[in-house]
Amino acid sequence: MNSEKKRNLILNGDMYKVIITLSWPIMINNLIQTLYNLADGVWVSKLGSVQFAATSFVWPVNFLFISLGIGLSIAGTSILSQLIGAAKYEEANKYASQLMVVSLICSVCFSLLGYLISPLVIKLMGGTGDLGKYSNIYLKITFLDMPFMFLFFNFNSIMNSQGNTLLPTVLSGISAILNVVLDPLFIFTFNMGVAGAAIATLIAKALLALAGIVILKRSSAIIKPSFKNFKFDKYIIKKIVKVGLPSSIGQSGSALGFIVLNGFIASYGTATIAAFGMVNRITSLIMQPAMGIGAALTSIVGQNLGSDQVDRVKEAFSKSMKLTITFSILGCILLLWQDKAIINFFIQSRDDGEVIAQGINYLKYISYSMPLMGIFSVLQGIFQGSGHTKYSMAMEIGRLWFVRLPMILIFKYFTQVGPSGIWFSMSFSNLIICIYGFLIYRKDNWQSNIIK
Repeated sequence: MNSEKKRNLILNGDMYKVIITLSWPIMINNLIQTLYNLADGVWVSKLGSVQFAATSFVWPVNFLFISLGIGLSIAGTSILSQLIGAAKYEEANKYASQLMVVSLICSVCFSLLGYLISPLVIKLMGGTGDLGKYSNIYLKITFLDMPFMFLFFNFNSIMNSQGNTLLPTVLSGISAILNVVLDPLFIFTFNMGVAGAAIATLIAKALLALAGIVILKRSSAIIKPSFKNFKFDKYIIKKIVKVGLPSSIGQSGSALGFIVLNGFIASYGTATIAAFGMVNRITSLIMQPAMGIGAALTSIVGQNLGSDQVDRVKEAFSKSMKLTITFSILGCILLLWQDKAIINFFIQSRDDGEVIAQGINYLKYISYSMPLMGIFSVLQGIFQGSGHTKYSMAMEIGRLWFVRLPMILIFKYFTQVGPSGIWFSMSFSNLIICIYGFLIYRKDNWQSNIIK
């Protein structure tokens, strides 16, 4: 289905068909990436629980830096989809070109800065001994793939805004398979340990970004960025920043919150960090349908708002919510039914009995909040697709800084519940923030068109 047919489907087609058509490639894409992360975790866990804990420990730091790229990508999808819905194709091309150049400049600067300050950041986070050593090795290498990651974010937003969610999935699948093949080669054959896992990821992401650039040059899609006689456009950059900055702040605020959260978790020991990292990978796998639907909503909402079809946006929200809650409840049942078998499968080292026990405990707590996590994804899709990213920012930051972290602090210093206080706080924070998001949705402030 070409881009024009996708546009017609999004603007006029049966809404369930629209949601499923756009979301299933995103689900598969997310599933592939999650399976890669799980495979990567399994390979690293064979080195030992400290090496595995290191990869989870540094994730929020890396995410803090790429949050700007995610914000720009969200801005791109939102603005470009609304321009396509309004049939302003030439303007969409200009926005896409500006977006890619700004992203590349930012990513190179952040990559260099992150590489240089990695040791200091890990020290400030409390990473010492072997945990600090392996965290520093892994983090410095992962910073080098940032320019490639930002470029693929651009490719992804340009394709998604047109309703083409399949092509990014195909490329991501090829990259993930390559990554899984390279992991054991670099980790064990070349005897590079945790550094090998990071290098394998770097190579796979570089090839992924290059493939995306080639496709953008040769495709016959609606949007074709052009850099001939390129000049910065202050108005366009201002609009991108206006939509993208709140998303970036929300993502970076979330990442900072997870850095603080990791500090709390680290105080309970390496086993708790490892359990936290592994269960998050498992729940990410189960949440793929909800995340796919939420991501698909961004372009559905954008194009329909661009063509002034608010009723279809509300219909998309209602039907997405029904699908998401159904999938999430099924995932919750599966995790509670097979909790021990699932944890034992993904923790490969038989010497880590404490990691397994804590993992099972965390899995039970987080399983009950699966439907809430699905609702969170749908609300984010609505606010990001409409371009009113200040609401998605409030949800991201509020969930961690105003609910989760204060609760964890209370449990840590005023009771003796141990790591269970962390697991309960994470689940309860999802409930509070979903109530907030639904109240914002009911106010209808998100309906105004950002391209007018």
